[in-house]
Amino acid sequence: MNCIITVELGTYGVKVFVYSLDGQVIGSMKGHYPTFHTQPDYSEQDPEQIFITTLYVLKNVLNEYIHPKKHTVASICFCGSMHSVLAVDIKGNPLGNAITWADNRAKKEAQQLRDSPLGKKLYGETGTPIHPMSPLVKIAWLRDHDRERFASTSKFLSIKSYIIHQLTGEYMIDYSIASATGLLNIHTVNWEDDALQYAGITADKLAVVAPISSTAGNLKKAYQQSLRLPADTKILIGSSDGCLATLGDGIIKGEGKASITIEDSGAVRVMGTSVLQDEQMRFFNYLLADNYYISGGPTNNGGNIFEWFTRQFGDFIHQFDMEDSMGQLLEDATNVPTGSDGLLFMPYLLGERAPIWNANAKGAYFGINIKHERKHFIRATIEGILYEIYSIGKTLEEQRPITSLSVNGSFGTIPFCSQLIADIFNKPVQVRPQLHSVSFGAYILSATEMGVYQSLDDTAVKPAEPLHVFTPNEQHHQIYADYFRIFERLSDKLADEFEAISNLQQKYAHSDKSLTHDKP
Repeated sequence: MNCIITVELGTYGVKVFVYSLDGQVIGSMKGHYPTFHTQPDYSEQDPEQIFITTLYVLKNVLNEYIHPKKHTVASICFCGSMHSVLAVDIKGNPLGNAITWADNRAKKEAQQLRDSPLGKKLYGETGTPIHPMSPLVKIAWLRDHDRERFASTSKFLSIKSYIIHQLTGEYMIDYSIASATGLLNIHTVNWEDDALQYAGITADKLAVVAPISSTAGNLKKAYQQSLRLPADTKILIGSSDGCLATLGDGIIKGEGKASITIEDSGAVRVMGTSVLQDEQMRFFNYLLADNYYISGGPTNNGGNIFEWFTRQFGDFIHQFDMEDSMGQLLEDATNVPTGSDGLLFMPYLLGERAPIWNANAKGAYFGINIKHERKHFIRATIEGILYEIYSIGKTLEEQRPITSLSVNGSFGTIPFCSQLIADIFNKPVQVRPQLHSVSFGAYILSATEMGVYQSLDDTAVKPAEPLHVFTPNEQHHQIYADYFRIFERLSDKLADEFEAISNLQQKYAHSDKSLTHDKP
């Protein structure tokens, strides 16, 4: 039997899925790799560790589900997180760690560019909001603050491009991840001269831009032998996790529909054949394929924040007990009234992107009184993450009406969270059977390339019908609407205090070694 493999390079780990040609999951495995926060605004990963983990998981999947049953791998499709930057030398060797989307070290460069006429011009041409997440300003930061590495760099790659290069020797970047660099003109689909000039590089310092269904040549002989795969196994360069999650939710013809992803980070997205024009530069517009744009807003603070809460306040000793602890915390949260008895949480532990685009934003609990217990803080943490998601969706509705929502990612697996989203948005929420929407989107892309579907349009009606529909509770929505107004005002009013505390954290960072930690 022919099958399709998808490789999802997420923020904190890799997931490998095996699909039959009709979209049934045959098997899956995952592996994890750490992120290093050596300073308050730094988020880095070891590219070699990511590659070794990916290879290990892929090999185990092949040995468990493919080779013993004599299946044939028709294609391997890659998907990855956006906005990473890895400098490599002329031989493709990494020059240090990769800088991830969550890294805020370039916030001063981003703010200066955002406030300039050039920043507004580049936003219109590239579709990428001007923010330290953008590889555009990350490269500019390296130019000004790490001159030796910048001068030694042969290519600036995304993590996905690096993994594909390791396997095949090709330097390629797909439309969607290229358009998330802030360096690609999404209208001409060429590297943008003004952006290149700002970053201080030429186009040959970047990978070759290619459609998401492009192949990246043959596996290197060493990996053909190691993985026991033939040389002609198709290696599809694929797309970004966000774009494929939207595709996997089946909203390619998504009039009135939006997709919410809450995994480590989060986003609210819509798909269309035109970009969203916004004078305040609050939305991204990423090119998925010719005439298809994924538009929306991202948050830095999704499931990673609830994981943070569990690490700090959950009842567990060993790492492998953490999921049980998260389950217990969620159960405790269900025993707290809607709105957490007036306790609000600002989830900005990693700064924030949409809609406030403030890299200095910090987390805070507000409204604490003597009656609040740990369970209130648990529920308030979840509600705060979802208030932020709502603030993105509410802003997005200024541009396009949204009548229904699809939820995917880790929060989509938790009925309690899906119901809260329905109540806060006051809209029905659909959760599809294939909760791993990113991988399923990669399957759709691969299957379309193989002719299973006639086109991406054709795939919109193919995903299975929603397994669960969560209907909003009007009474709960009114309570949430009251608290959200305070949440929204706090996000605005605390801007000066966010900057002040951020400056102090930077000032005293080197005197406190506890600020350096490694997240497994």
